[in-house]
Amino acid sequence: MDKNYYEILEINNNASQEIVEKAYKTLAKKYHPDLQEGSKKIEYEEKLKKINEAYEVLSDPEKRANYDTTLPKTSISAEDYETLYRQKEYMKQRITRMEQQQQNNYQSNQTFSNKSNANNQNYQEQINNAINKAYHDAYIQDLKRRGYKIKYKKSWRDYVAAFMTILVLIIIFSVLLQIPPIKNYFIELYNSNILIRTIVDVFFGFFN
Repeated sequence: MDKNYYEILEINNNASQEIVEKAYKTLAKKYHPDLQEGSKKIEYEEKLKKINEAYEVLSDPEKRANYDTTLPKTSISAEDYETLYRQKEYMKQRITRMEQQQQNNYQSNQTFSNKSNANNQNYQEQINNAINKAYHDAYIQDLKRRGYKIKYKKSWRDYVAAFMTILVLIIIFSVLLQIPPIKNYFIELYNSNILIRTIVDVFFGFFN
């Protein structure tokens, strides 16, 4: 078969009717020949014919069922594909906005060439970092949705921060114990509560 209607509409074989409808409207608007001139107009007319032909088949449940019998089955589920499709559209929109912001930044600073070059390099780096973070976040969210538990390896800074937190708490507690009412309260609590007395005795016995 020389035509794959799913590929023409840029959707998966298991896409729902809602996705078919949405993909058709998006592509029909994108490749509308009235928005083009010259050779592009002719090219888009041919593209739109294929899009209309694919939509005519895939939008009709009976025609689609007959057409599907001629295609190999795909291993990806409709739910997974729709998730990836949404992530793809989100990234397209985000990249478009970033490129527009970059263009605006360049135009507003083009009279200062040296400063503009430095700003553009820094801005491009920020855009790349933002794109990489967006892809990473989308990947992590997809793993969590599938039931995976995400564990991050702790660095030495994390252990230092935890140690400093514990040390600060100990210092604060030691200072509070110097206040007579608070000290008397804890002494009374130690003498009246067997569980607390046992825990404290074991703790201090461990270090003695």
